[in-house]
Amino acid sequence: MTKAIDLSSLTPGPEPISVGEEAAENYAVVRQTLKRITEDWREQPTLEQLAKEARLQPIQLQRVFSRWAGLTPKQFLQAITLDHAKALLRDSASVLDASYEVGLSGSSRLHDLFITHEAMTPGDYRARGEGVQIVYGFHPSPFGQVLILATDKGLAGLGFADPGEEQSALEDMCERWPAAIYSHDQDATSSYAQRVFDPDKWCEDQPLNVVMIGTDFEIRVWQTLLKIPMGQATTYSDVAASIGNPKASRAVGSAVGRNPISFVVPCHRVLAKGGQIGGYHWGLTRKRAILGWESGLSGPVLECV
Repeated sequence: MTKAIDLSSLTPGPEPISVGEEAAENYAVVRQTLKRITEDWREQPTLEQLAKEARLQPIQLQRVFSRWAGLTPKQFLQAITLDHAKALLRDSASVLDASYEVGLSGSSRLHDLFITHEAMTPGDYRARGEGVQIVYGFHPSPFGQVLILATDKGLAGLGFADPGEEQSALEDMCERWPAAIYSHDQDATSSYAQRVFDPDKWCEDQPLNVVMIGTDFEIRVWQTLLKIPMGQATTYSDVAASIGNPKASRAVGSAVGRNPISFVVPCHRVLAKGGQIGGYHWGLTRKRAILGWESGLSGPVLECV
């Protein structure tokens, strides 16, 4: 941001610090703070403690750190703490043990951290997909190669893979349910690929069975996405309001990004605030193609609801 300053309003004072000197001092503060948090994150240092060590007021440190690092000291600390907690839970640590190991005072604080940043509880993260049998296969679609995952109860996953990226797309989907049991079966998944992308087979009296594997919060978000009519769109904040939690836009964004059944659960119809196209897990070009294809089926105008 560029800001104009009226130099005539300034009063005489000490010799000003040059831009180069100020930048160097700010960088030294940020580097020191990053080092302190990275090395001593288990101590969960507060902003006040970090600011005192940097010989700044808390608000000054917050501004300098945010400008250089793109996030606040607290957000950086939370990200590091969360990464370590996830590693512990993947190694079968209990939620309580993981909480204490990462320096939190109890499981409730770890719970809040996961809900805020992952839109799921630590327990859900630890046991996602445990005991579920999932088959998968790759098939052609109007938007490139599609990866279909299914259980014996219905469609459980849909993603896309550009040429040469099949393995990474499969790993991406499997990471959503790390404890599930996977097997390749083209025959079992081909009927889903044929039906999902054929508008003639979208019949109310023959609904497609889908299996939503996620937290209660995620499923409420995904169910809300299913209510967005074709040819229309909504925003993350509107989705948050519709599930009764208007301040949860960030968590909604995380849940939308983790939608395992793309296209069918239309996360592509969620736009950024102001109507911008926003992001899409499977690429913005594909998102634009899907929206354009749907617009051609339903009408020329994409409206926000």
